[in-house]
Amino acid sequence: MLNLSLFKHAVIAAALLLPASFANAHQYKSGDLEVTHPWSQELPPNAPTVAAYFEIHNTGNTPDRLLSADTSIAEGAELHQHVMQGDLMRMQPVTDVIVPPGGTVTFGPMAYHVMLVNIKDRSLLQDGKRFPLTLHFEKAGAIPVEVSVQKQAPQDSMDHAHSH
Repeated sequence: MLNLSLFKHAVIAAALLLPASFANAHQYKSGDLEVTHPWSQELPPNAPTVAAYFEIHNTGNTPDRLLSADTSIAEGAELHQHVMQGDLMRMQPVTDVIVPPGGTVTFGPMAYHVMLVNIKDRSLLQDGKRFPLTLHFEKAGAIPVEVSVQKQAPQDSMDHAHSH
């Protein structure tokens, strides 16, 4: 009788913890690369574009390159970075992003980001929702991630925006 009661409590505890483990599944891995904390900020309904941010960690001994990205919610996904031109910060497209061996590249506000253009499905761009994004790497191949949409940027996103 005691074992059955203990078993019931264990099952209930596991059931209660399961959603939390899915909610915190912000890490996606392929080969030597790990993509962590993909997020996007909720924008007004008429915003023409939306950006996706994340970190890429390379645990291997050789570099890899992010070549492209795609998503079902937009017609296009472009790799961009912000650069200083004189006294102005400007956004410009890049053809690829190198992830050095043993290094981390941060995609964040005022840094690298994936710009989604010609949004087709705005229903997933609301606070608390998620949308699919696939990142295509030269060596690690395709890494599908779920981007978490948030009203505000995570507190540490600006702190890490310039770490490469």
